[in-house]
Amino acid sequence: MSNTWSPDSWRTKAKNQMPDYPNPVLLEEVEQKLAQYPQLIFAGEARKLKHKLAAVSRGQTFLLQGGDCAESFSDFRVNTIRDTFRILLQMAVVLTFAEKREVVKVGRVAGQFAKPRSNCVETRNGVSLPTYRGDIVNGHAFHPQDRVPDPERMIQAYLQSASTLNLLRAYAHGGYADLNRVHEWNLDFVRRSAASSRYEEVAGRLSEVLSFMSAMGIRGDSTPQINGIEFYTSHEALLLPYEQALTRRDDDDRGTGEWYDGSAHLVWIGDRTRNLDGAHVEFARGIQNPIGLKCGPSMDADELIRLIDVLNPTNEAGRLTLITRFGHEKVEKGLAPLLRKVKSEAKNVVWCCDPMHGNTVTTSSGQKTRPFDHILKEVKSFQEVHRAEGTYAGGVHLELTGRDVIECVGGDQKITDDHLVSEMYQTLCDPRLNASQALELAFQLCSHQTV
Repeated sequence: MSNTWSPDSWRTKAKNQMPDYPNPVLLEEVEQKLAQYPQLIFAGEARKLKHKLAAVSRGQTFLLQGGDCAESFSDFRVNTIRDTFRILLQMAVVLTFAEKREVVKVGRVAGQFAKPRSNCVETRNGVSLPTYRGDIVNGHAFHPQDRVPDPERMIQAYLQSASTLNLLRAYAHGGYADLNRVHEWNLDFVRRSAASSRYEEVAGRLSEVLSFMSAMGIRGDSTPQINGIEFYTSHEALLLPYEQALTRRDDDDRGTGEWYDGSAHLVWIGDRTRNLDGAHVEFARGIQNPIGLKCGPSMDADELIRLIDVLNPTNEAGRLTLITRFGHEKVEKGLAPLLRKVKSEAKNVVWCCDPMHGNTVTTSSGQKTRPFDHILKEVKSFQEVHRAEGTYAGGVHLELTGRDVIECVGGDQKITDDHLVSEMYQTLCDPRLNASQALELAFQLCSHQTV
C-alpha cells in the first residue's frame, strides 16, 4: 500500500458495493457541487469524539451507538428524528445508572442512507432489476426507473442530513435533553411495556438525585452535563464519491492540515468492504475521524492486525472501533481469537458488539426478522468472552427506531412471525428494534446491576 494518500486515491483501488452510474458526467457535476457545500461536522467535534472513545478503550466509559437501518427520504419527519433521539437518551440513562460510567452517545443518523447488499440484482416474478442500495443511490419501489442509480440523490441526502443534524443539535443543547425532563422521554406506546415501569423507577431515583444536587446549588445553569448532552453522528462510509466530496482539510490554528470526512463524526467500514487493498480501506486510512471496522465470522486474527496497522498505524487510542457481528451461535468461536491477538499486540481499540446483522432470519412468509432472544444472547456472549479474556466489552451497535414498529420478534411484547405481516412492518431494508424492545435490551445488558 502506497504511503501517498489523497481524498481521491481510493479511485485507483478495487471497488466493492459501489453503484454503476449510467451518467458519469452528471455524477462528476454532483460531486463538484457537493464539494462546494459546507461540511456537516467540524474537525474539532470529531477530535472530541475520538477523545471520548479513547476513554472507552481504557474501560472508563461505554459506547451506545444506534439508529435506523437505512434513513429514508419519504420518512423524513421531526417525530421520527425526535423519537429515535429520545430512546437513545432513555437507554443511556439506564446504562449510566447501572454501570456508573459515562455513556458516549452516537447515532446512526444524518447520513445512514447507503446499504451494502448481498446481490446486485433483485428478481420478483421473473423480473430482474438492480437491487435497492439505499435512498442515496436509487429508489425502493420495484420499478425500472426507480432502480437506476441517480447521483442527484446525493444532494437530497446531504440536505436531509444537514436538517437532521441541525435538529439533533437543538435537542441536545436546547433543553430537551435536560435530565430534569427524564420522565418526559417515555414514549406513549412504551408506557404499556414492563421496561417502562423499570425506567420510571430509574427516572424517579434520578429525579431525587437532581433535587438533592439542586439543594446543594448544583444546577443546570452551572453544570452543562445536567441540561444538555454531547451527541455524535455516524454512518457506513459506503458511497465514496459522497464521502470524498465532503472531505476537507482542517484549517484550525494548529496548522496540521489534516483531512477529515465532514459527513459524520464517525464513519465505519463494512464487513463486505474491508478488503485490505480496497477502495474503502484506502479512503478511511487517510481521514482523521474516528473509524469503525465491522468484523464478521470470516475475519481472522492476522487479517485484523493488518487492517489495524493500516487504519491506525500510530496506535492512537480512540481512533479505531472494532464492531463485531458474528451471530449468537458463533461469538465464542469467532471473537476469542481476535481478542487474544489484539491484546497480545497491545493494540488500542474499542470493542463494540453489533448483535443485529448476524441474527437476521427469513420467515415462511418471506419477511426478514431478528429474534430478540438471539440479539440478547449475542450481546451476553460478547460480554462473557471479554470477561474470560480479561478485555473490556466497550459498547453496543444497534439498529433501532423510536417508532412503534413490528419488525423484530420476541421480547416482552411477545411479537411473533404472524405479527410481521402488517402495516407496522415498515423497514426499507433490515428489521429494527422498536423503542420498547430497545429499552428492554438496555435493562438486560445491565441485569447484573441493580436498576
